[in-house]
Amino acid sequence: MKREYWPTKAWQAAAPEALSLDADKLSNLDALIPSEYGNINGMVVVRNGYIVYEKYDHGYGPVDTHHVASVTKSVLSALIGIAIGAGYIDNADQKVLDFFPEYEHKSADRQIQQITLRHLLTMTAPYPFKDWHEPLDKMCMQPDWVAYTLDMLGEGGTLGAFKYSTAGVHLLSAIITRTTGKSARAFANEHLFRPIGMTEIPDHDMGSFGFDHLFGKDVRGWVKDPGGNTTGGWGLTLSPRDMARFGFLYLNRGLWDGQPIIPGDWIDQSTAMNANHYGYLWWLRDEDGIYTYSAVGDGGNVICCIPEKDMVVAIASSFIANPRDRWTLIKEGVLSAVIE
Repeated sequence: MKREYWPTKAWQAAAPEALSLDADKLSNLDALIPSEYGNINGMVVVRNGYIVYEKYDHGYGPVDTHHVASVTKSVLSALIGIAIGAGYIDNADQKVLDFFPEYEHKSADRQIQQITLRHLLTMTAPYPFKDWHEPLDKMCMQPDWVAYTLDMLGEGGTLGAFKYSTAGVHLLSAIITRTTGKSARAFANEHLFRPIGMTEIPDHDMGSFGFDHLFGKDVRGWVKDPGGNTTGGWGLTLSPRDMARFGFLYLNRGLWDGQPIIPGDWIDQSTAMNANHYGYLWWLRDEDGIYTYSAVGDGGNVICCIPEKDMVVAIASSFIANPRDRWTLIKEGVLSAVIE
């Protein structure tokens, strides 16, 4: 699709009605968000490359960043695709242990020998914990998060069965570093954030490895583990406008103003529907004839890409337990405004 401009330096706004949207329906979000979705700090809706709706609450503004939690995972997926495209990694079917040759004491474990990057990307690697009961706090107390995760990987469970794991994505970050010689943060700055106009993230020292610095109010930039590895599964801070930039890059199959950033076939593979409704660290949905893929983080942080409507919805939120489903907001508050 030919674009009139690219939001590398700045987003442009357009009147909703100029892009076949009902302005009155979109304006209903002004009251709906604080009354029904009170922990949303910022929301940006992009259609055809233009911002058609933008709202901030709780003292936040367009340049303020938010810890987007597991939205970070989808960024890691992009970095793996970039690294494969650049030849740092051969392909997604490389064995995980190939990147950790010093990890010899588990070489006799046949199940871990078979685990590939694709298994980590699709959450189909086996782990000993029960579904949705990953002991992430235990990993965060270890001096070596990578060794801890490798020790756990392949223990119990069934290779190929869906089991959501944040620690497994941290291995992908370590693999980025081992193959490129750069942290995932530095690699992202050079190959992803800078080229599309996202704010680059400096190297922040970790004040501690307690809850607030890892997950809470003291998260800055992009969290790293005690070994200096950028956290793969969470810990990235982004503004809603930069969240929208990242989603817009995916809508354009990895091309940005004529420059290939992420291989297009990687994005196709990452967002192809499957039985688990989960691609390469992206959540997939096909409902009422509308297909979407979303980066989703705890508390209601979301980058929802809607290719058929050429739309991105970016939502940044403060963490609360059991936030109201953002898909309801997107479907009823945004998609209902599209004039067919």
